[in-house]
Amino acid sequence: MNFEVDILFKIAAIGIAIALLNQILAKAGREEQAMMVTLAGVIIVLAIVFNMVSEFFGVIKEFLSF
Repeated sequence: MNFEVDILFKIAAIGIAIALLNQILAKAGREEQAMMVTLAGVIIVLAIVFNMVSEFFGVIKEFLSF
């Protein structure tokens, strides 16, 4: 498992972009689209985190199988 700081920056950039889009859409009166953008951002970040957790458990499995 090669944890890099780039992943944290990617997640932070996605969060900032989603927050910005959410505010713009909410101010324009499009609350439904703002909610969908936020939901899409959460799903993207969860996919990244799920991939990292899966890789982590793969390393643990490899470590524990002598």
